[in-house]
Amino acid sequence: RSTGSNFFSEVLGTIVLLVGIKGIGAVTTGLGPFAVGILVWAIGLSLGGTTGYAINPARDLGPRIIHAIMPIAGKGDSDWQYSWIPVAGPIVGAMIAGLLLL
Repeated sequence: RSTGSNFFSEVLGTIVLLVGIKGIGAVTTGLGPFAVGILVWAIGLSLGGTTGYAINPARDLGPRIIHAIMPIAGKGDSDWQYSWIPVAGPIVGAMIAGLLLL
């Protein structure tokens, strides 16, 4: 597991998602939600192998917190050493996408 490539994957996935949503929002055919779903699916297929494509801090942080709290017999750790990547990566990606879309 490479910290640099995983962080880059999260940043890139978030940039693609936000730029794609901006482009899809310009079209008013009514198929926007379907197109966004296809976009998330495509991001998952292309970038999901390295990190599981959080592309939103809530998609990783919420389940990680619940996993840490729940009393499940024989569960592993919640991998808090890695948790900053799916949180910080999408935030950095969103800032870059925001600058690109100004």
